[in-house]
Amino acid sequence: MQPYGIQSMLKEGHKHLSGLDEAVLKNIDACKQLSTITRTSLGPNGMNKMVINHLDKLFVTNDAATIVNELEVQHPAAKILVLAGKAQQEEIGDGANLTVSFAGELLQNAEELIRMGLHPSEIIIGYNKAINKTIELLDELVEAGSENMNVKDTNEVISRMKSAVASKQFGLEDVLCPLVAEACIQVCPKNPANFNVDNVRVAKLLGGGLHNSTIVRGMVLKSDAVGSIKRIEKAKVAVFVQGVDTSATETKGTVLIHSAEQLENYAKTEEAKVEELIKSVADSGAKVIVSGAAVGEMALHFCERYKLMVLKISSKFELRRFCRTTGAVALLKLSQPNPDDLGHVDSVSVEEIGGVRVTVVRNEDGGNSVSTVVLRGSTDSILDDLERAVDDGVNTYKAMCRDSRIVPGAAATEIELARKLKEFSFKEMGLDQYAIAKFAESFEMVPKTLAENAGLNAMEIISSLYAEHASGNVKVGLNLEKGACEDISGLSIWDLYVTKFFALKYAADAVCTVLRVDQIIMSKPAGGPGRREQPAGMDED
Repeated sequence: MQPYGIQSMLKEGHKHLSGLDEAVLKNIDACKQLSTITRTSLGPNGMNKMVINHLDKLFVTNDAATIVNELEVQHPAAKILVLAGKAQQEEIGDGANLTVSFAGELLQNAEELIRMGLHPSEIIIGYNKAINKTIELLDELVEAGSENMNVKDTNEVISRMKSAVASKQFGLEDVLCPLVAEACIQVCPKNPANFNVDNVRVAKLLGGGLHNSTIVRGMVLKSDAVGSIKRIEKAKVAVFVQGVDTSATETKGTVLIHSAEQLENYAKTEEAKVEELIKSVADSGAKVIVSGAAVGEMALHFCERYKLMVLKISSKFELRRFCRTTGAVALLKLSQPNPDDLGHVDSVSVEEIGGVRVTVVRNEDGGNSVSTVVLRGSTDSILDDLERAVDDGVNTYKAMCRDSRIVPGAAATEIELARKLKEFSFKEMGLDQYAIAKFAESFEMVPKTLAENAGLNAMEIISSLYAEHASGNVKVGLNLEKGACEDISGLSIWDLYVTKFFALKYAADAVCTVLRVDQIIMSKPAGGPGRREQPAGMDED
C-alpha cells in the first residue's frame, strides 16, 4: 500500500506528533514530570534523591543541578528545562532547582489555560508581560543599602551565603559558611569582580566529622612525597612537566662497544649526566622538585643525595594550580632553572589525615592565589554532597562580588511578587490577563513546596503569608523550624538578587520555548553503537 500524506514525505520509521493534544500537552506533561522530581528537593528540608547514572555511579543528593545532569533526559521538551537549569548553574551556581521547578509550575498552569480554551500564543504574550513586570517588582524588593558591600567582611559574606548553603546542607550551614567565606576572602583579588571560582579547592578526606574540617592556605595533594624527605620549610620550588629522568635520545642510534672498559665508562657517563642535571637544579637554590610524570630511580637517588624533596603531580590541571600557588614557571625539560622560574613555598609537608597520606603545600603570605577547604566526613556520598554545598557557597560568593544586592529569602519575595502581579493582572484588558494571573499563582509553588517538604500545612501557611503581606509586612517569610510565618530580617535569611533574577528569567524563557512548539517531528534514530557524551575515566576538571 502506498503511504500518503505526511508519511509519503518523510522516511519510514519517523514519528510525527502535531496539534494541541499530541504535541503541546505531551510536552507539558514531560516537563511536569521532570519538575516533580526536582521539586521535592527544593529548600532546606528538601529530600535527597538517589540517582544511579549509566556508569553505575551512585549520587545521593538534593542538588537539582546534579540530579538533572545525571538523569539522561530523553524527551526533547524536558531537555529544554534541563538546559535552563544548566544555564542557571553555569551563570550563578545556585538556584537551578528554582528554575526547573518554577518552569514546571508555569507549564502546569499553562495547561489549565489551554484546557480552558486559550491559545498558546496568548499565554506566551501574557507570560512575557508578566516576567517583565516581575523583574520591575523584584527591583523594588531589594534590601536598601545592600548594593554596597565589603566583600572582605566575613559577616556580610556569611549572611548572603547562608541560604545557598543551607538549601544543600540544612543544619550544617553554621559550620560550613565560615569555612567557605574564609577560603573565598583569602583568594579574593584586588578587584573582586575577577574572583575565580577555581581558586577555592576542595579536598575530601574520609574519616572524622564535619567539625574536623579545616582551611589550608595553599594546596592539599592526595599523594605522598616520592623520596625520603617529607618536610621542608621556606623553600624554592622547581616544576618540571616531563618528569625527572634520563631523557632518551631523539634519534635511534647503535653503540658499538669493543672492550669492557668502554662498557664501564658508558654506564658511568649516563650516571654523571644525571648527577650533573640534578646538581644544577640544586645549585639554583631549589629545595623541592615537582615532576609531572615519572621520577627515575637514578634521578631519585641523586635527589636524595642533594637533599631535594620530590613531589609527583600527575594531573596537569593540578600542576597548573600548583604553579599558581607557588608562582613557579613549569619547565619542559630537566635543566638548570632560571632564578625567575622558581616558585616559593612556606612549607611542604606530608601529613597523615585519617589514614591517608597527603602533601600539604602552604603559602601563607605571598599572593594567596589558591586556598583549600579540607572536608572530613564519614562516607563518600556525604563528602560529595558537602562538596556541592561548598561549591554553591563559592559560586554565591562570585555572584555577590559582581552584584551584592539581596532580597528577602524564605519565600517572602515570592509571595510579594505573586500579590503584586495578581493586582497587575486585573488592570490588563485582553485575554492575556488570565495568563498573568496564572503566572502570579505559580509563585505560590515556592512557599507551598517549602512547607510541604517540612511537613507543614501548606494552605494555612500560604494564606497567612498573604494576610501578612497584604497588611504591608513585605519581609514576612516562612520560618521552617517553628513552622510559622515571621519577619525574616531578624532571622537574616537573604537570597541574592541575581540568583532570583536569572532563575525566573531562564524559567520563563524555557516555558515560552516549550509552549511555542506545536509539532514534533522525529526521524528514526541512527543505528550504530550508543554514543556516550563523555568517555569514562575523565578527570573531574
